[in-house]
Formats: sequence, structure tokens, C-alpha cells
Amino acid sequence: MPTTTRRQFLDKGAKAAIAGTAIFASANSPKKKQMENIFIHHVYFWLNNPGSIADRDKLVEGLTKLSKVKLLQQFHIGKPAGTNRDVIENTYAISWFTIFANAANQASYQTDPIHLKFVEEYKYLWKKVIVYDSIDL
Repeated sequence: MPTTTRRQFLDKGAKAAIAGTAIFASANSPKKKQMENIFIHHVYFWLNNPGSIADRDKLVEGLTKLSKVKLLQQFHIGKPAGTNRDVIENTYAISWFTIFANAANQASYQTDPIHLKFVEEYKYLWKKVIVYDSIDL
């Protein structure tokens, strides 16, 4: 077993204490917003045939094609999470969450040929669509 001097022991102890303090401080410091200066466009779809897996899959196919729009920074195709509380709306079939750099890019997305083609080819699948757009405070 190697011999440790008092100075080495104290040096290692001080380093460990500093590391522990840094971890504690970072864990207890306020979180910074991860996303800033963006435009969020969140679309919820209710299908004409809510129980149809084929229709759901067809809509997902269309959204996957829609994800090719160059102005999209990020996207997410989702379904209800299965959570159940009074404040949760979970009657939709598919959600389409997108992030744009700004409102101008989102406005351009609305007239992008890929978006227009998506609406034309897949609109027969849904009976209701709700959109929530948001920007930073």
C-alpha cells in the first residue's frame, strides 16, 4: 500500500470538497431556458377513423414527408402519452411539434410546396386540427 503524506491527503481532500461543492451548486442553481428565440408550431390531429391504425400510419407517413421542409429546425411526431389527469387533453391521435428559427420561417413553411402537398394529400384523414403557436416572452 503506497504511503500518502499529510500534504497529499489534504490536497486530495480539498479537491474532492471543491468538486462536491461545484456539483451541489450546479444542481441547485436556477435552470437556464434551453430554447430561446424560436417559434414553436404544435399541431394536434383528430382522425376521421380514430381506431384505424392504417389511417394513423398514413398520417405519420405524410408528416415524415413534411419533415423535409428545409426551414424546420426540429420536429417531433407523437401520440398521447397515456397520462390521465383532469387537465390533460388526450383525445387527439397524432401531434406534430415543430421548431422554427422565427415567425417569418414559420410563415414561409405555410406556403412551402411540401406543406401544401401534405395538406392536399392527407387532409382526408383528419376531422379536426388544432394548432398552438408560441414564441418567447
